[in-house]
Parts: sequence; structure tokens; C-alpha cells
Amino acid sequence: MRVVLQRVSRAKCEVAGRVTGEVGLGFLALVGFTEGDDDNALAKMAKKIANLRVFPDDAGKMNLNISAKNGAILSIPQFTLYADTTAGNRPSFTKSLNPAAAEKLYHRFNAVLAGEGLRVETGVFGAHMDIELVNDGPVTIILEF
Repeated sequence: MRVVLQRVSRAKCEVAGRVTGEVGLGFLALVGFTEGDDDNALAKMAKKIANLRVFPDDAGKMNLNISAKNGAILSIPQFTLYADTTAGNRPSFTKSLNPAAAEKLYHRFNAVLAGEGLRVETGVFGAHMDIELVNDGPVTIILEF
């Protein structure tokens, strides 16, 4: 499981002109799955995201987690996180989990995040999505389990 986590001041997902998810302060999480990902990986990732201290405290130090700032998460499914570009110029996606299994994990992952006490907005699995964000910092962290 791989997540590209961006601290944002705002983020929004649209599909065919309709907003499917929108947050203010918080995280944009680009979420990808590979073979072997399971409920244990989902739980570890959700706990890491919930407790990650990358929001500024009163002294301006990255010392607070998302809950301390009343932030939310915009979770976006992204199979391209497992692109393999070692051979040629056209990426291979054979390391990405098959869509049916990945979709189930994506929905379970969002539920596990919500179980950590976080408000979770989402994109639409398998859809062409337009994502708008303002990366705050910028702070971008790649997490993998």
C-alpha cells in the first residue's frame, strides 16, 4: 500500500462537473494498492496518517496531528502510484492491484480512516477525476506499508 500525502489548506475532487469530495485544512491522500495489501496494512496506514505530526503548533513547528487542527482528508484512489517505468517510456501498471480488489480495499481504507475519528471525503474509484488543491508548505510525504 502506498499513499502520497499532501498537507493542504483546501482540496476538491470533481467528476463530470460534480463535486464528490471537498476539504479545507487537512490532507489530500493519493491512495494506491498492490498485491498482498490487507486489513493490517490499512490499519497501520490509517493510524500513521491520523497521528502524523506535520501541522504547525503556535511556535510554527510541525508538531500537531490532523485532529489537533480539526482537519479532514480527501482520499483519492490512484492506481498509477504503482507505475513501473524501468523499461521504455510507457508505464506498466502490473504492480497495481486488480481493480475489483483495489476498490474493495479503497472503501475499507476510508472506513478505517473514519474509525480513527477523521472526516473523510472521497473521489470516485475508476472515474476520471479533476483534483484541485493548495499544498500547504508544501508538505508532501510518501508512506508505504
